[in-house]
Amino acid sequence: MRRTLRWGRRLTILAVGLLALGLVYVAVTFVHVWSTARSDQAGPADAIVVLGAAQYDGEPSPVLRARLDHAAELYDAGHAPLVVVTGGKQEGDRVTQAAAGFTYLRRQGIPEDAILLEVDGTSTYSELAATARILEDRGLSRVLMVSDGYHSARLLAIADEVGLDGAVSPTDTGYGTGALLRETAALSVGRIVGFRRLDALG
Repeated sequence: MRRTLRWGRRLTILAVGLLALGLVYVAVTFVHVWSTARSDQAGPADAIVVLGAAQYDGEPSPVLRARLDHAAELYDAGHAPLVVVTGGKQEGDRVTQAAAGFTYLRRQGIPEDAILLEVDGTSTYSELAATARILEDRGLSRVLMVSDGYHSARLLAIADEVGLDGAVSPTDTGYGTGALLRETAALSVGRIVGFRRLDALG
């Protein structure tokens, strides 16, 4: 009986310890997501990568337009000679997010031969994995990624996993605590199981 009680106490202590470690891990990850969201790492790169967002029959949504405008500013400032627009079709779409981005950037005066399209990705991981393959064929890997700030920490982690030398330059669009919490959860799990596996589960 005493042995059973001792084992029960040990298991309880172990469970409490693991729970405490898990909470610390998530808290540290949240702080990392929050601090990275406020960081602009703009600098020289091989390509500026615009993460996809909604488009409406070829017209970028406000979120996508903000990303494209920021990418155009970075291109005009000479940070990279190429812009990669990413994103495939969502259900019901006639136009890919990348195609909408391409048309928008051309209207901003960016030359056609300075824009590459990634048209198959339907998630952050698949967009960056496909971008890595596109750039690898050109001997390129250093990227400056453009998305909303809350997205930045996960972008850097995924870029590292798919073989990109990544930096982030987020838009100045606002976001709430809910977005930070969702990214904290995704980053916490992705670091443990791998982002490719997490994307497959999603």
